[in-house]
Amino acid sequence: MELIALARWRATCAAMGLTDVDDEHRKLVHAWRGWGRRYHTLDHLAACLRELDGARDLAKHPGEVELALWFHDAVYRTYRSNNESRSAEWAERFLASHGAAPAAVARIRQMILATAHTAGNLDGDESLVVDIDLSILGQAQPIYDQFEQDIRREYWWVKKARYVEARRNILRSFVARPTIYHWPRFRERYESRARANLERAIAALK
Repeated sequence: MELIALARWRATCAAMGLTDVDDEHRKLVHAWRGWGRRYHTLDHLAACLRELDGARDLAKHPGEVELALWFHDAVYRTYRSNNESRSAEWAERFLASHGAAPAAVARIRQMILATAHTAGNLDGDESLVVDIDLSILGQAQPIYDQFEQDIRREYWWVKKARYVEARRNILRSFVARPTIYHWPRFRERYESRARANLERAIAALK
């Protein structure tokens, strides 16, 4: 997969002045291939990078956005609630140890934390990372339906009644937002289909 290839990782890091990064790429790929992942896999990472390639002109710091995407689900355990913060800490350690500017490290950390999708009012690169991460909601019906199936498989250990209630609440929280996406380009491309997918998924959970 060229989108997650070592060559791309090297180029992204080099643009920020980071060298000797091959070992970190190996660790990241290994993490994204972790046991129990069904949606939060290398395919999701590749899809996010593909979305970025189509919206790079929107980014104030495109290299930082890309690194945030590489790390945003690097740590993913369905039985924990601190995946985003642990992923952000991993990114911080890597960036700081390779001499990245403190301001850039702080921005990347905030972008990763934003993918917890709890903050509604975001702007700039944080909102772009969030829109990219949520682009799955606006995909064609078969792709979205597979997404829902894969999420359920990641939470295989949660009893059905509990899962249905929790998942329904999450999906309703997105529907209740004035807009799901921050950037006009993402709203034009995905908003209406995302709402249709979400409403259908909520109905199915009944």
